[in-house]
Amino acid sequence: MSASEDQDRPTVLLTGGSGYVGGRLIPLLEQQSIKLRCMTRSPEKLKPHVGKSTEVVAGDVTDPVSLARTLQGVNTAYYLVHSMSDSKDFEQDDRTAATNFARAAKNAGVQRIIYLGGLGDDSLPDLSPHLRSRHEVGKILRESGVETIEFRASVVLGAGSLSFDLMKSLTDRLPVMICPQWLFTPTQPIAVDDVLGYLLEAKDLPPGESRIFEIGGKDVVTYGDLIKEYAALRGLRRLLIAVPVLTPYLSGLWLALVTPASFVVGRHLIEGLRNPTVVRDPTALKVFSVRPLGTRDALRKALDTLSVSDRH
Repeated sequence: MSASEDQDRPTVLLTGGSGYVGGRLIPLLEQQSIKLRCMTRSPEKLKPHVGKSTEVVAGDVTDPVSLARTLQGVNTAYYLVHSMSDSKDFEQDDRTAATNFARAAKNAGVQRIIYLGGLGDDSLPDLSPHLRSRHEVGKILRESGVETIEFRASVVLGAGSLSFDLMKSLTDRLPVMICPQWLFTPTQPIAVDDVLGYLLEAKDLPPGESRIFEIGGKDVVTYGDLIKEYAALRGLRRLLIAVPVLTPYLSGLWLALVTPASFVVGRHLIEGLRNPTVVRDPTALKVFSVRPLGTRDALRKALDTLSVSDRH
């Protein structure tokens, strides 16, 4: 590639590259005709996992100076950052980070921000704090004046995802499960490859106004249904017994005892699952070419990925 051709390629910034979705987006972006820049607090940890042409820079969404430097010359920025902290101020932390990023992106002349948030009905009085914070972050980014494409997703299914790993651990370890009500709340899980497809295509949408796209798989199920489907694919017999009351705090302790997840992470997942997370506006299916998998195919794909990794 000539120097002039390289100069003509747009610069894309990825934040959250060390996370589950961001880490899987990196190799896909590296195949695009772009200059990829990844911002992370620990460049030395990320560098071994990116290609030679990818620029890895030190930066932090809590540091406006590093953001101003990192966003210079960027055309499109992926904001894949969110807090799983147990801090009482996590909503303020998310708010501050999004405000810093939005302001720096506007000042740097960024043309588009792409953000992955969470599904959930804003009109519900008991919307979980973490879903509420995800929605607020999207609002802050949209109000920056930079065109923002916000995706709202429910449970992400893929080998290594938090939701899949928790489900796998529960099902593999417990023949009989005493299940809290949140296991039976409607949700619309989506395969990680479908999420990546949406994120990738969003980069090339024609310029326009900020938009929110709700994305999900083909099926509306419950987390309990996911456990049963996973068990069936593994040839396991599992019995689920519902109990009327089990608080997020106690459920978090339960998950921490029987899965690798920490109490904090488990409780945050539960708080999100207590609310229905179902696509109400299917516009994304008209705008993007992604045709989401159903639950069984998504789980089978995750299991196939695990099988391949186990052989290596």
